[in-house]
Amino acid sequence: MEMSWSRWFRCESSFGLLLVPKQPGIFALAEEIMTGPNGRRMLAVFEVSEAEDLALALSRMFAVGSPWREKLAEGKCFVRYAVAPSTADRRVAAGALKHWLDSRKQAAAQIFEPVVSPVAISAEVEEIKTVAERAVDRVTRARELAKAAGA
Repeated sequence: MEMSWSRWFRCESSFGLLLVPKQPGIFALAEEIMTGPNGRRMLAVFEVSEAEDLALALSRMFAVGSPWREKLAEGKCFVRYAVAPSTADRRVAAGALKHWLDSRKQAAAQIFEPVVSPVAISAEVEEIKTVAERAVDRVTRARELAKAAGA
């Protein structure tokens, strides 16, 4: 099954969705996380869903009770969609994309949420100390070393 996806477009308000068709399909929401060195945007997909009416489903994202309303209002979100008239095709495609998204989230969690060792914690505490505190620590260490060397 091959789907024809729209281009990514900014999702700032429900008015920006006027050209989204009132047809069944799937859509993906992404957040701009950075701009690359060549000026290209890097997006992180955070939601994939299917809908009987793409225009209605996407405009509901801006409704008062929507869990995505605040995130979309920040103006860093983008959306793209693909029309898929067949319910079976929509479910298969959305399921596959959700599975892919979950696997990427797990991989990213392992990279960006490493287990913090006590050594790393002490290094962070060391960085927080003021200049005076570090000077006192150096003097204290020097005295301890002198005592140990003299003993």
